[in-house]
Amino acid sequence: VGSGKTAVAAAACYFTCKNGFQSALMAPTEILATQHYHTLDGFLSPLGIRVGLLTGSLPAKEKRRIRTALQAGELDVLVGTHALIQKDTVFPALGLVITDEQHRFGVGQRAALAQKGGTPHKLVMSATPIPRTLALIVYGDLDISVLDELPVGRLPIRTYAVTGKLRQRAYGFVRSRMDAGEQAYIVCPMIEEGESDLLAVTSYAEQLRAGEFAAYRVGLLHGKMKPAEKEQVMASFKAGELDLLVCTTVVEVGVDVPNATVMLIENSERFGLSQLHQLRGRVGRGSKQSHCILITDSTSEESRERLRVLSSTTDGFRIAEEDLKLRGPGDFFGSAQHGLPPVHLAELAEDMELVRQTQQAARDILEADPQLRDPVNHALRADVVRLYARNGENGLN
Repeated sequence: VGSGKTAVAAAACYFTCKNGFQSALMAPTEILATQHYHTLDGFLSPLGIRVGLLTGSLPAKEKRRIRTALQAGELDVLVGTHALIQKDTVFPALGLVITDEQHRFGVGQRAALAQKGGTPHKLVMSATPIPRTLALIVYGDLDISVLDELPVGRLPIRTYAVTGKLRQRAYGFVRSRMDAGEQAYIVCPMIEEGESDLLAVTSYAEQLRAGEFAAYRVGLLHGKMKPAEKEQVMASFKAGELDLLVCTTVVEVGVDVPNATVMLIENSERFGLSQLHQLRGRVGRGSKQSHCILITDSTSEESRERLRVLSSTTDGFRIAEEDLKLRGPGDFFGSAQHGLPPVHLAELAEDMELVRQTQQAARDILEADPQLRDPVNHALRADVVRLYARNGENGLN
């Protein structure tokens, strides 16, 4: 979280352009795609590299303009959401495909983008904490690099787990940071995206506006808002026109506001550790000391242990290992996303050597028989076809 993945993406796009090819970066949400566009444009435009943005909410005329420029070779990098994989988005020279938070896309969506360019290079970026063994299994066909340091000048986020009895004191701390000219997030719990939750976050924001934060500029952000509304709220927050953003987990991935230094998460026991780590990563993106306050009234020992882990470390791998132990692998990836069969990953996580041997065996088989046509591989081929058919895919393309 906040380790500089986008800078790596920008460098890869630069080299791709210098070798005469185009790059595509696909992000799971319009907020994140727009942010990546602005960041990459800032890095690359001064170097003469032309960057475009394509998302579903753009006016039809603007989409046509972008697609025409892309097909004419007038864009070197195109950033976008699922709009990148539509049939009328044509890359004449696609050399690099970058996917951000890849597990949020289906198998078919990732394949559809890669197939737009013959055999493009692939870069997958994720800030989601994944146990190393699970990463080897899920991304077994990729070389894995780990960015385990923060950029120079960043300070580790201080995290505190408190009960609801200290809520007023926590609110007071949030106000003190805003009085110092900084900004804050308050994350409202969402059990699942539904009308009742929408009412919950809206009424919660109104309650804060009328009460403890009446003297401050309070914004609201949630998943049911139209893309243009979300963009407007985030732009206002980033520009410093809002002091406090009351939000749901829609801010979980990628939102970058360096002046936001404190996050308060209500009912934090309802979130997974990896999700809390992601949320916490929205602060600590500047040079000022940042803080994350986890409020919970849960008396469950498991909940307390999970929050203790989060309070004691910012190491995503350690957090992920604890999450795997406490909640099992199902919370990291759904099989529909990554195409894996239901296997007992927790047991595999204990045996790195077995995972390595399995990977090598798979590579050897595919090298000798890429289509699994050899009679000795018939049963394996049938398994692969059956697995991908469940996701509506042909796994042997």
